[in-house]
Amino acid sequence: MKMIRARGLLAAALALWSTAAGAEVVRIDITSREPMNNGQAVGSAGPFEILRGKVYGEIDPLDPHNRIIQDLGLAPRNARGRVEYVATFALAKPVDMAKSARVLLYQVVNRGNGQAVASPEGYVSLVSGWQGDVIPTPSNQTIVVPVARQKDGSPITGPVLSRFIDVPDGATTAQVRLASLGPLQPYPPVDLAQPQAALTWHTSETLDGVQDASHAVARADWAFADCTAAPWPGTPDPSRICLKDGFRAGRIYELVYTARDPLVLGVGLAATRDVVSFFRHAGKDAVGTPNPVAGAIDHAISVGDSQSGNFIRTFIHLGFNQDERDRIVWDGAFPRIAARQTPMNLRFALPGGAAGMYEPGSDGVVWWTRYQDEARGLKAAGLLDRCTATKTCPKVIEAFGSAEFWGLRMSPDLVGTDAGRDLPLPANVRRYYYPGTTHGGGRGGFRVDVASAPDSRCTLPENPNPEAEQTRALTRALVEWVTKGTPPPASRYPTLASGDLVPATRAAIGLPDIPGLPFNDRILNPVVRYDFGAGFDAVDLSGVMSVVPPRILGVVPTLVPRVNEDGNETAGVPSVQMQAPLGTYLGWNTVRSGFFAGQGCGFQGGWIPFAKTKAERLASHDPRLSLEERYGTHEDYVARVKRATEQAVGDRFLLAEDADGCA
Repeated sequence: MKMIRARGLLAAALALWSTAAGAEVVRIDITSREPMNNGQAVGSAGPFEILRGKVYGEIDPLDPHNRIIQDLGLAPRNARGRVEYVATFALAKPVDMAKSARVLLYQVVNRGNGQAVASPEGYVSLVSGWQGDVIPTPSNQTIVVPVARQKDGSPITGPVLSRFIDVPDGATTAQVRLASLGPLQPYPPVDLAQPQAALTWHTSETLDGVQDASHAVARADWAFADCTAAPWPGTPDPSRICLKDGFRAGRIYELVYTARDPLVLGVGLAATRDVVSFFRHAGKDAVGTPNPVAGAIDHAISVGDSQSGNFIRTFIHLGFNQDERDRIVWDGAFPRIAARQTPMNLRFALPGGAAGMYEPGSDGVVWWTRYQDEARGLKAAGLLDRCTATKTCPKVIEAFGSAEFWGLRMSPDLVGTDAGRDLPLPANVRRYYYPGTTHGGGRGGFRVDVASAPDSRCTLPENPNPEAEQTRALTRALVEWVTKGTPPPASRYPTLASGDLVPATRAAIGLPDIPGLPFNDRILNPVVRYDFGAGFDAVDLSGVMSVVPPRILGVVPTLVPRVNEDGNETAGVPSVQMQAPLGTYLGWNTVRSGFFAGQGCGFQGGWIPFAKTKAERLASHDPRLSLEERYGTHEDYVARVKRATEQAVGDRFLLAEDADGCA
């Protein structure tokens, strides 16, 4: 009865359609409204409240603004010929909107995770669901998108690859989930018998895809099943596979099977466009529910880290920064620690990947300017091509650190796939580099006990070098650029012209011979050239992948920043901590043991402290100056930190309110 009532309300909404609301958002349902921070004031913006609910929207598959969405034409349509979606949202706003900054800050969630926040600046903070394969929880942001089907209603099928990596040493696991990257819904097999499905394993694999001999597992020895409660062959289950003898340590398993019911995940791009435009422009929805920030938003800005930053790049590249009424969606965009695009506009897409083997994401346009990708045989293109044509390009600030070069394939963004020249930045883009940082930055300070935790996957202690303070300063700089026209600081990042980008070899980088430095030629995650089949549009990272797993065609040149005599990078915008270093801050680390021993340890950076005294340094044969030799006294060190802090504030890379925490 509830479903019938909901459908009736939706039909009524459509019948009462009004130009007061955008034709893209049908209805908003605010399910809760609560004070934030126990009603305490947040800066000059005063108390905040948070609204949570759902957005019911629809997309016209015939509208040129939407045609690029893969399989949208094969999605079910309602009586109006539209494709429907339901997305969750959360909106944090000042209780007194007269104290708001009139800026909507759209914070892109990462695999459903992210919260609307109260800001002392008075920004209206908005999050919403965009990734349709995220399994809902009480606290995450999700979206319900349609399943594509053939015109006659029969299922769409296609090949899908699942990889199961690195069972803990000495362990044997009876079963694994098909979706192994977070709380994601796997694509179901077309049937559970599926005799042509193939499970294989290897005992070694390099980051450029070189594997040892493949070992096939007999089809009779594994099943789509759950072995949690029942022994082999378990209980039939389309989301898991059960192996008769168990999954073993020291192996990587690959399953290629025929899946059905691809999600139209590109709907998440259009939904984000429409949700932002609704809260920015609409007075009310079609049934009269008021927009809670109606008339209070002058500008909209997006920010997103890692996968969320990749989403921002994809959103702009595929033309979604123009809404269906041809208005600009985001006036400013801040993709952070993001080197790729999010592979979501593909049939049987898996947007939760992280630059792993066989994952698309770095295959097409990753540069802001137009560039001819001759190494991969692709046409000249850039991330801003579509918004340039429609005059809807945002002002862009991007910032990233060392781990993005070593683990996330950042090099082509700066120097292309031939690594032959520095690619210029358009006038509306600023770029800043955080030297010597782990993915997302460290926690600041340093550990007295620098030994790695016994359960750490990585060889070296975690890198404490922070990015948060610079990120806050750059966010404010972007807001001022958008709202006041105040240009941000000039871009600062490593270039070929300055000699700061070099091949990832010890000699080229200039790494000193530091005791305990586990550097080798297996750490860099290279840019691999793949063949996903004729239906794969690499330039737009869209289409259909028919060659699964893809054929490996080779790698493209990949560069990294060079370092000084301390092993520290010098280009870009260093944190205050790095300007008064206490050790060597690395954007890479190595896996301690197991299948990937010696290779790059995810996107984790490492840290090797300086010796405390000259005598200690000489005894360990450390070429780096000790703290004693470097700073003399604690007072001298504090004075250096203070000078660096004052310089960073003056250069607008540190907010005055954050300076006290540094000095």
